[in-house]
Amino acid sequence: MIFTRWSAKLPGTQRRAAARSGRAAPRPASAAPGTTPPPADGAAAPRAPGSVPAARAEDGTRPAPDTQVPSADTPPPTVDALSVHDILGTIPALVAVVYGPEHRIAYVNSAYATVFGPRPAGRTAREALPELDALGLLPLMDQVLRSRKPRTVKSRKVRGGSGSDCSRDGYYTFTCTPIEVAASGPAPDPEVACVAPHKGVLVFGAEVTDQVESAERLRASEASQRAAAVTLQRSLLPQELEQPDDLRVAATYQPGGTDAAVGGDWYDVITLGAGRTALVIGDVMGRGVRAAAVMGQLRTAVRAYARLDLPPHEVLQLLDGLAAEIDANQIATCVYAVHDPNEGRLVYASAGHLPILVRDADGVVHRAGEPTGPPLGTGGWQHTSDSVQLGAGSSAVLYTDGLVERRDKDIDHGVEALEAAFAGADGAPDIVCDRLLRSLGITAEHDDDVAILVVQHPERTGHDAELFHNAVLELHGGTEAAPRARAFASGVLASWRFSPELHDLGVLAASELVANSLQHGTPPMRLRLRRTDRRLIVEVTDGDDHLPRRRSAEPVDEAGRGISIVATIASSWGSRRTPGGGKAVWCEFALPKT
Repeated sequence: MIFTRWSAKLPGTQRRAAARSGRAAPRPASAAPGTTPPPADGAAAPRAPGSVPAARAEDGTRPAPDTQVPSADTPPPTVDALSVHDILGTIPALVAVVYGPEHRIAYVNSAYATVFGPRPAGRTAREALPELDALGLLPLMDQVLRSRKPRTVKSRKVRGGSGSDCSRDGYYTFTCTPIEVAASGPAPDPEVACVAPHKGVLVFGAEVTDQVESAERLRASEASQRAAAVTLQRSLLPQELEQPDDLRVAATYQPGGTDAAVGGDWYDVITLGAGRTALVIGDVMGRGVRAAAVMGQLRTAVRAYARLDLPPHEVLQLLDGLAAEIDANQIATCVYAVHDPNEGRLVYASAGHLPILVRDADGVVHRAGEPTGPPLGTGGWQHTSDSVQLGAGSSAVLYTDGLVERRDKDIDHGVEALEAAFAGADGAPDIVCDRLLRSLGITAEHDDDVAILVVQHPERTGHDAELFHNAVLELHGGTEAAPRARAFASGVLASWRFSPELHDLGVLAASELVANSLQHGTPPMRLRLRRTDRRLIVEVTDGDDHLPRRRSAEPVDEAGRGISIVATIASSWGSRRTPGGGKAVWCEFALPKT
C-alpha cells in the first residue's frame, strides 16, 4: 500500500511546515535550477507523485496550527485530513513504521511502546528494535522491502507482552506491509525529518494471545480425550493373546490420525480345546467411543459363542442378530476362522470382510475366497463357511481395511501390495506385523485404524517333532471295541513315555469316552490320541449328533457316570458337532512343565 495515502509524515511535521510557510518570504520568480517554481495565485502547489496533500481549508489554504474545531455545520474531515497520530496512534495493535534499507524508525504507536517501551526515531531497527530481530522479523522486512509484497508470520511469542498485562507472555501475528514514506521537508530535528520520499515497511502486530491459549487448551483437551479413547479401545482388545499349542500368533493395533475418534477395529485368538483355535478380526464402521463400545460388545459375544464350539457361519449368524440389537445404525465386518491341526485347514466365515491371505510352505501367497455373507447388522442373510489350506509351514494374515485402503487408489491395489509384502515377510509373527506396517506405509499420522493378526503353523523338526504325536484307531464292531481301545491307548501312552499316573488317567478317559460312544453313538467311530508340548488330548468321534452333557447320577443308576468321571480327572472337556454330521467328545490333560 502507498502510505502517503494517509499523509504518513513524521509526527508534528505538518504543523511545523505550515508555520514555516506562513513566516517564510515568497520565493523569487527565478527559482534555482532543479527546483519547482512557486504556484500562481490560487493554484494548487504541485506534489510528489504518489503523495497526497495535507488537509486544507475550504478556500485551499492550509489551516493555522491554532485553528479552532469547525462548527457542527462544517463537514467532518476526510481521511486525507487525518495525521499518523489520528489513525495509528489510537489503534490497539502494535504499529511501527520504518524506512530505508536499514529500517530506520519513523514512528511507533503507543501500543507498541507499552509492550516494548519507547523507541527513538531515526535509529536503525537492528539497534533500536531488538525485539523484531528476536522475533525473526528483520529478514522478513528485507524481503518485503525488496519484493514490495506483504508478508505475515503467525503467533509469535512475546515474553511479558500481553498488552498492558506484563505478567504473562503474549502472542502476536505480525504483518509487514510495504509503504512509501513521503518527504516532510526540512525540519529542526534531522532525526525525525525524512527529507526525501523513502520506501518503507509498516509492521502491524495483532495480539492473538487469547486465541493461542484457547487453541492450546483445545489441543490439550483433544489429546486427553484421544488418550482416553485409545485407552478404552486398547482395554477392549485382548491384553495378552492366547498362544495355541500348534500355532504361533501375534497381533498389532494402531489407532489412526491424531483426533479422539478412534475406530472399532478388533482381533482375538480363542483356544477351543482339542487343539483347535479360533481366530477373529473385525471392524465396526465409523469412529468414536460409540464404535469402540459396539466393538467391545461384539468381541465379548464372539468369545461367548466360541465356547459353544459352533461352526464359523453359525457364530456369524448369531453375531448378525446381536449387532442389529446393539445399534441398528452400526454395521461391522468380521472374519471368524477355526484352525484344526488334525486337518491342516482353516475353516472360516466372512461377514463382508477383506479376504484372508495365506502363504504356503513354498512362499506362494493365496487369497481366500470372497466374503461368505454381508456385514453384521444387515440382517436377513444366511452366512456360509468356506475353508483354505493351512498346513505345516504355512502362515496367514487377517487384517482390517485401514491397512490396505487409500483415498486415491482402489482397495484391490492395497490388497495386492499386501500380498507382495507378505510374500517377503519372514521371521516371527510379531516381526511380520512390523514389516507389513512398514511396507504398507503405515505411520503414526495414518488416518485410519489398523489391526493385523498374523498366524503361523510351523513345521516341527528335531526335538520339537518329538513333542508332537498323533495316533488314531478306527473303532469297529460292538462291545469288543472297548477293550481294543483300552489296549491301544495303553500302548500309545506308554510309547510316549508318560508317567504312570498320567498313563492310567489317559487310559481311563479313553475307556469312558469310547464306552459312552458305543452306548449312545452310531458308526463310524474313531479314537484319537494327540500329544503336544503342553497337553495330552483324548478325542472320540461318532456318527450321532446328540451332544452329551454332564449330569449327577443317582446311587441306583447303572449308567450316566462316564462324562462325570472324565470331567473330574481331566483338565477340561467338551463336545461339538462335526461338519459332516455326528459329534466329537474330547478331554485334555495338562502336561507337567519340564
